[in-house]
Amino acid sequence: MALKVLTVDDSKTIRMIVKKAFKPYECELFEAENGQQGLEVAKKENPGLIVLDITMPVMNGTQMLEKLKGDPEMKDTPVIMLTAESGKENVLEIVKMGVTDYMVKPFKGEQLIDRVTKILTLEEKAAAAGEDTSKRYFSMDGDIQILTLPPKVDRPVSVEIEGHLKNKIEAMVNSGIQKIILALHRVTGTNVSLIKLIITIIQECQKADIQVRVVGTPAIRDELKEFQETSEITIDLSMDEAKGQF
Repeated sequence: MALKVLTVDDSKTIRMIVKKAFKPYECELFEAENGQQGLEVAKKENPGLIVLDITMPVMNGTQMLEKLKGDPEMKDTPVIMLTAESGKENVLEIVKMGVTDYMVKPFKGEQLIDRVTKILTLEEKAAAAGEDTSKRYFSMDGDIQILTLPPKVDRPVSVEIEGHLKNKIEAMVNSGIQKIILALHRVTGTNVSLIKLIITIIQECQKADIQVRVVGTPAIRDELKEFQETSEITIDLSMDEAKGQF
């Protein structure tokens, strides 16, 4: 069953960022421009996740959160609050109210998905015939190729990524791109398919004289150390840390 996601924000731009972020996943998206509308949609659709802005007209996010927590049917719904830099003083208040997580604007869709995957499991959409699925995994950040692995790496996912890898490396070489970050921060657990894929990616990049940095969580770093094949791999704990090592 598709995850129902409700975005409550008076900014159309923010709602579009959220919508685009969830596009690759099996999600049904709903929107509201203020807390009052958000409550009406939430009661009707019973979403599995609410992305809620703080500063809005009619009813702000703090007021909506208070009403959600006071409703027996919605009090346990995960809520990720959005706040501006000027709204940081509200963070302590919303944390006390039981918000699941919060993000400071501006933010990227990828950052939102990272937060969501820590509390919920997202199911990727099945690829349509002829669809370029490489965009699910590969993206550019300046002159650095980013390869982001999904929360669960099984055999089909591994085969799909390996199928794109050769073409991506060839395109990188032709474009003079010599740096790649293998991002494991979304991965929720290790298995044989993941280990084999990591080794393959590193080996293929080394053959093409492409520098590789690996980013992951402390938990993934510790799990990879338990495998002989990946025990010597250096794991950076943030994208900025990895970029600084090139």
